[in-house]
Amino acid sequence: MILLIKLFLAHLIGDFVFQTKKSIKKKEKKKLKSPVLYAHIAIHFLLLVLLLWDLSLWPVVVGITISHFIIDVLKLTFQKKKTKRLWFFLDQLLHITVIFVAYFLFTDNSFHLANFVTKNSLLLITCVLFLTQPVSIIMMTIFSKWDIEKLTTGNESLKDAGRYIGMLERMLVFVFIITNHWEAVGFLITAKSVFRFGDLKESKHRKLTEYILIGTLISFGIAILTGILYLYIK
Repeated sequence: MILLIKLFLAHLIGDFVFQTKKSIKKKEKKKLKSPVLYAHIAIHFLLLVLLLWDLSLWPVVVGITISHFIIDVLKLTFQKKKTKRLWFFLDQLLHITVIFVAYFLFTDNSFHLANFVTKNSLLLITCVLFLTQPVSIIMMTIFSKWDIEKLTTGNESLKDAGRYIGMLERMLVFVFIITNHWEAVGFLITAKSVFRFGDLKESKHRKLTEYILIGTLISFGIAILTGILYLYIK
């Protein structure tokens, strides 16, 4: 496990600590002709060597370094202005996958999917997924009887911000409940009320106030019930 931690540490330092916005822009501009790209790969190689410091693990160092170069080249080649966010997450997912593959291939550790696919893990994944997009759709269906755009005229927010905030707050409530920290749920409700108070006061709109209160209660209520159900079933 210490090897896996070292591999992740090398990746985090190389990709996030030793890589600046300026260097990223230079890579994106010159792509394969950019010296910054090769310097970036060299930094990853040196970090792996220094952190692992074991000649017997040279296949891990070489394999991860080469794969990092290939993944970065693919990103620079196919990434467009509109797909930057997509390629960022895809790039990181591929790097992390390579780290896991290298760890299991070049060590005595074996990977068995059955060890991870258990009743509790499946139940946890199901609950987490339910609290994201499915609950958002359920809430949109509930509120479809009201003209939300009319209620929020003059009080617009970032696009889809409410949906993401709802997902995050439900995730937090769920985590607090399954870890038996009910007091944190109360703190989260209080914090949201404080942040929302300014909006409600400034809007001076009773319907908008009722809309926000109903949304908050439904969102928190579903998250709380899901957490209780998880604890009961597991």
